[in-house]
Amino acid sequence: MRHFGAPLVNSACKKGIVSFELAKHIENSQAILNSWNEPAKISAALSLGFDFVFLVLYSLFVALLIYKLKTGLRKNKWLYRFGNVLIWAAFLMALSDSIENIALIRLLQGDIRQVWASTAYFFAVLKFSLLAICVLYILVGFGFLLFKKIRNA
Repeated sequence: MRHFGAPLVNSACKKGIVSFELAKHIENSQAILNSWNEPAKISAALSLGFDFVFLVLYSLFVALLIYKLKTGLRKNKWLYRFGNVLIWAAFLMALSDSIENIALIRLLQGDIRQVWASTAYFFAVLKFSLLAICVLYILVGFGFLLFKKIRNA
């Protein structure tokens, strides 16, 4: 992803594709698109296309990691049940990423409308929020298991 993302970084788009995802307003999206030359736009398209494969892999990885982790947390019913919710959230994260990518592709194709910028922004925020919650759960869960293991040793 870094290979595709490198040509996207400039003064109007400081964080590459993430800046485009979080542009929110059509004026920001348009400024980013205007800042990219043709090779950069091709890189953006390749990045978005590759992201469809990546989103399947990362959502499965997160879901499997949470599943494996929650099996060790059976005695803590709250964490165990919350893990069940987050497994589904991992798939919602992938769906959000897909919708966001479609909106960004529409913008990249020249369909410059606020609906696409807003859609990309909303689903990017949802995706990043769910990812943050899942990562936090994983860190807390591993910490809980580690503490339990040390305490029982």
